[in-house]
Amino acid sequence: MLAKIYSAAVFGVQGFEVEIEVNAAETGEPKIIVVGLPDTAVKESRDRVTTAIINSGFAWPKTRTTINLAPADVKKEGPSFDLPIALGMIAVSEDCPLPESDRFCFVGELALTGAVRPVKGVLPIVLEARARGRTRVVVPSANVHEAAMVEGIEVYGVRHLRETFEFLAGRKDLLPVKQDATGWHSPPRTEEADFSEVQGQSHVRRAVEVAVSGGHNLLMLGPPGSGKSMIAKRIASIIPPMSLEEAIESTKIHSICGLLLGSSRPLVVSRPFRSPHHTISDVGLLGGSANPTPGEVSIAHNGVLFLDELPEFRRSTLEVLRQPLEDGRVTISRAAGSMTFPADFMLVGAMNPCPCGYYGDPRRSCRCSSLQVERYRDRISGPLLDRIDLHLDVPPVAYREMANGQPAESSAEIRARVIRSRELQARRFCGLSGGKVRCNARMTSKQVRRFCVLDAHGEGLMEMAMSELNFSARAYDRILKVARTIADMDGRETIGEEHLSEAIQYRTLDRKLWA
Repeated sequence: MLAKIYSAAVFGVQGFEVEIEVNAAETGEPKIIVVGLPDTAVKESRDRVTTAIINSGFAWPKTRTTINLAPADVKKEGPSFDLPIALGMIAVSEDCPLPESDRFCFVGELALTGAVRPVKGVLPIVLEARARGRTRVVVPSANVHEAAMVEGIEVYGVRHLRETFEFLAGRKDLLPVKQDATGWHSPPRTEEADFSEVQGQSHVRRAVEVAVSGGHNLLMLGPPGSGKSMIAKRIASIIPPMSLEEAIESTKIHSICGLLLGSSRPLVVSRPFRSPHHTISDVGLLGGSANPTPGEVSIAHNGVLFLDELPEFRRSTLEVLRQPLEDGRVTISRAAGSMTFPADFMLVGAMNPCPCGYYGDPRRSCRCSSLQVERYRDRISGPLLDRIDLHLDVPPVAYREMANGQPAESSAEIRARVIRSRELQARRFCGLSGGKVRCNARMTSKQVRRFCVLDAHGEGLMEMAMSELNFSARAYDRILKVARTIADMDGRETIGEEHLSEAIQYRTLDRKLWA
């Protein structure tokens, strides 16, 4: 007898359907053969599945059993095929046809007891099942709320193999889980870090608001204890709330990485804030391995990637940031194939001016030699600095400001202004570039020429800055984008000389320190 069961797996950030065929020969020695380019975890499922079948009260076909995973030219990974393979084997051993199996998509890992364990990547799998015309999907009960985020398909959560087979055979009734993704869309109420806790540093707060209003990358430089990390950890609190589309995009990536397992919220509704340690590898930051998976730049999609102690990262690791900073996505090519992951994030970097941290500090003397300072700064290349829109000097906080005791402006007040600026930008870019441009930082060169027109005074100022400070062509475009953002914050349609001057002074840090 031949049984056919449908499942799905994840390739990159997209799902792909897998057709599982189980055939039991009438003769031949008892043996289970798995074909269709399975990895080690799938091959090991033979022992897990047979034990789970026996412990669930079923018999497995003690003949030559062939299990085919189609398409055969795509490698199958992970234990998520345990459940559909077991269902096919039981159908063959029980000689029980499953007439409605083509309506279902099954996914789940099996314990030796027959219990169904949660798996990673359920959301893209359910989206693929719906796209393939499947009307029902069966997932582990721990993944059911994540799967139910997808509309237009019935989602059933199961806890045990026997329960699943009896449901599929029509001997047991299960109710589909229904929920509205918009019900989870409001961010949870948590005691998150707030900008009201930041004392002083008014010019830093202004620069951060400019950066967030336009989605620009930011680098803060200052001595230890000046508040760089404290400010960076509060940036996510002033970014506008995620749209439902952005939330689903981020949830897909987090689901693939297994970050939703055990979570009480099946939808990522808060802006991701990722702060990897400086010992992270190129693959950990960018993504990859033999079968590429998303890295930190993709997990931070639609949020903030904070790199503290920027020069302490390996230079080769920092250089891999060039493509995602420029394109908002990252492409990884391996023997298994080429995959593209979304990586539209706001980069926030923080660093000391020298190895000891006190170069240029009026209160403490620097112990570093000029050669040490030069080598320390050379760990950050010019091309990478060119892709960072705002370079900001963060001086130590004066005692009078720390002891003031008066709460500063809160994140909610700053976020309200940022939202107004972002709404203006959304109206400007509505219908352009397929709706992919959401903020000024993502403007194309053509859009920069259209929306960042300078008057005669602005042209003269820009010409003088380019010649005196030796800005690159990339820096020229980024200055115009920042100036556009500052004008938006003022509610101005045209870029004034004061907007351009402020944008230029945010670019002088790299020339002052790396000249």
